[in-house]
Amino acid sequence: MSNQFDMEDIKHRMSSAITSLKKELSGLRTGRASANLLDSIMVLAYGQAMPLNQVATVSVPEPRALAVQVWDKSMVNAVDKAIRDANLGLSPTVEGQILRIRMPELNEQRRREMVKIAHKYAEEGRVAVRHVRRDGIDALKKALKDKLISEDDEKRQAADVQKVTDQFVAEVDAALAHKEKEVMQI
Repeated sequence: MSNQFDMEDIKHRMSSAITSLKKELSGLRTGRASANLLDSIMVLAYGQAMPLNQVATVSVPEPRALAVQVWDKSMVNAVDKAIRDANLGLSPTVEGQILRIRMPELNEQRRREMVKIAHKYAEEGRVAVRHVRRDGIDALKKALKDKLISEDDEKRQAADVQKVTDQFVAEVDAALAHKEKEVMQI
């Protein structure tokens, strides 16, 4: 077939949407410490904004604490400021070149807010998967209109696209359920 419909491309694009969703969800704070929590923090270093992981190593020494080992002693204050300004509700304690961060308890209301945010991310993921489905179905309709494929091929491939879409939407729902359980766990 010499049409622009490519099932592998559709799967790849849907997979990218899932990867993006999982990255968003990993940045949501739960009651437990996670090194991914600080992934989105940008530090003003050497005259430019750099991701935290390019100036320090983040580790999880215990379930409710993070340790940030800053590589360059002159960057400690910049990293401390970036973490405080990130609006995550975290207050690092500076001990030489290491910043220790205790994870505060999440109250019930804050947990419910986190779950709502997770639901919003999941819906965005579902929408992204559905957009890819629409693009695939449109490519099939165009191929049919241009007489590159038969009506039977178009119907069969459209059903395959829907089957793949359902699998990826189920993956979104599973990721959401896992995150929701993680957030609500005390």
